[in-house]
Amino acid sequence: MPWTLNDYPSSLKNLDKPERKKAIDIANAMLDEGYKEGRAIPIATEQAKEWYENASEEDINELMKEVDPTERSEEGKRYKNRPELLDRAEMVLAHEDGWAVQANGAEKPDEVFDQKSDAINRAKEIAENKGTEAVIYRKDGEEETRHSY
Repeated sequence: MPWTLNDYPSSLKNLDKPERKKAIDIANAMLDEGYKEGRAIPIATEQAKEWYENASEEDINELMKEVDPTERSEEGKRYKNRPELLDRAEMVLAHEDGWAVQANGAEKPDEVFDQKSDAINRAKEIAENKGTEAVIYRKDGEEETRHSY
C-alpha cells in the first residue's frame, strides 16, 4: 500500500514536512520498483535528509506545491519523480545463493530465491508493474527468454 502524508511509517514522524514528503515520494517509488518496505524506508529517509540539506528554498516550495506523492497514473505504478526506473528491465540471474532478481544496471539484486521459477515470477511481476521487460538468463549467462510488458 502506498504511503501518503496522512498515512506513513512512524519512523518518518520526526521529519520536517518537506523532508517527510520527499521520503514518502522516494519510498513509494522504491516499492514500485520492487523493493521491500524494510529496505525502502531507511534508504528513502537517508536520501530525503540529504535532499533537504541541499535543497534551495525554491526546491522546497516546488515540492510542497506538488500533489500528494501517491498521485499515480491509472496503472498505479508509474512514478513521475523517478522516470528512469521505468526504463530498466528486471533480470533473473544465477547467484551464489540461488537465483537473483535485479534491475538492469543495479549493483545488487533486489531479491534472491532458491528456485528459479520463484525468481522468474517476481521479475515478471516487477516488470509488469514498471511496464518494462523481464529478461531471464541461464546459469551459463546466456539469455534464455524475454517477456515485454
